[in-house]
Amino acid sequence: MTDPNHGDKGSVPPKHPTSSAAQSFDPASFAPGRGGDSLAFVMDVPVELTIELGRKQVKIGEILRLGPGSVLELDKANGEPLDVYVNNRLVARGEAVVLGERYGIRLIEVLVGDENGGSKA
Repeated sequence: MTDPNHGDKGSVPPKHPTSSAAQSFDPASFAPGRGGDSLAFVMDVPVELTIELGRKQVKIGEILRLGPGSVLELDKANGEPLDVYVNNRLVARGEAVVLGERYGIRLIEVLVGDENGGSKA
């Protein structure tokens, strides 16, 4: 019989802790008792949600001339959908709504797929 601590010439040496196998990430290992398809373990992770009304490129001189009452024209036309970003990635489009004394957004299109917006869902 062979010694389990030493093995024989055909045995595989133990993996070093810095091997690629030791560094691989298995999301299921962070969700005990849940299937590999479950995302429940990330549902409380905060992300940044940004609603973009429009953009404009201006020169520094224009910025320095701004004051109270100044108006900046943006690149979006009236009625054009607003872009919704999650962590700087476009994920949806919607329209502005007023909810009491606050603004909100009603989603009209949800995007999935590649980084450029991808296909519609």
